Amino acid sequence: MAAESPTGESPSRGKRADAQRNREAVLAAAAEVFVTSGVDAPIRRIAAQAGVGMATIYRHFPTRADLVTAVYRHQIEACAEAGPNLLAGADTPFDALRQWIDLFVDFLVTKHGLADALRSDDDRFAALHAYFLDRLLPVCSLLLDAAVEAGDIRPGTHPYELMRGIGNLCVGRDGDPRYDPRRLIALLLQGLRQPHGA
Repeated sequence: MAAESPTGESPSRGKRADAQRNREAVLAAAAEVFVTSGVDAPIRRIAAQAGVGMATIYRHFPTRADLVTAVYRHQIEACAEAGPNLLAGADTPFDALRQWIDLFVDFLVTKHGLADALRSDDDRFAALHAYFLDRLLPVCSLLLDAAVEAGDIRPGTHPYELMRGIGNLCVGRDGDPRYDPRRLIALLLQGLRQPHGA
C-alpha cells in the first residue's frame, strides 16, 4: 500500500497533480508568448514564462506542433465553457453575446500563425478546424438564440456567418496599428440589435 504524503495525497496522485499544474502553466505561458512573438517563439522563453524546465515542456509536448495544437484546443475549450457561464451571469443575453465575442476575438488573435505551424500536418489541422466548429458553433447558437428570444437582436443571424464574419474582420489586424477590428465588430453587433418598439 502506498504511503500517503503529509497532505493526505498518495505520491502518485501528487505527481499527477503536479504534472497537470505544469501542463496548464505551459499552455497559459505558450498562449501569451504566441500573442507577442508568434508560434515560432523559442521554447526556452515559454519555459521561463511557465516557470518550468524545457524538459518538462518536451515531456508533455514532444514537438512544436503538439504544443501549438494543445494551446489551440485549450483555448477552444475555454471559449466554449465561457458561453453558458456568461449567459447565466450577464445582465442581458446581448451582454453575454458581446462578452463572448470579446473572448472569441482574443482567441482568434492568439492563434495567429497556427496554419503555418501545422502546414506539414494537414490532417491534424483539418481535425483541429472541425473541433473548433463542433465546440464553438453550438455556443454561438445558444447565445444568439437567447438574445433573439429576449428581443435583444433580430432573428435570422446564423452562428457560422457571424463567427466567419468576425474572423474575417480580425484578419486585417496583422501588422497595421491603424486598424482595430473590435471597432468594426462593435458596429456589426450594433447592426444586429432589434430596434426598440419593433
